[in-house]
Amino acid sequence: MNLNQHCWNHEEREAACRCPACGRSYCRECVSEHEGRLLCAACLIRITANRQPETHTLRKLAPPAMIAAGILLAWLVYWAAGAALIGLIHRMSAMRGVRTHACSVHTPVNAECFSADQDA
Repeated sequence: MNLNQHCWNHEEREAACRCPACGRSYCRECVSEHEGRLLCAACLIRITANRQPETHTLRKLAPPAMIAAGILLAWLVYWAAGAALIGLIHRMSAMRGVRTHACSVHTPVNAECFSADQDA
């Protein structure tokens, strides 16, 4: 059994690795790393020629989708804060006895307001 393997392309050089695709032994100059494997030039050409270019549609759509999600989130936060603030104002007005009426937004109920409503 011969343990001294030589390069398939260069008989005088000692083999550094074996191509996993074709099984031949090659020196370090005859192999290239591709996707974590050391392949000979012929196998590398064959593998990359059969490969179709990958379309990354999700990667293309990610930035606009993230911008839209950010705008939607900001709108939702400001809407919720506004609704909470309006609710707080209404509760505070109710606690003080101030009733909101059609005469103005937040005025105490007085005779002028009732007389305007009754005349209408």
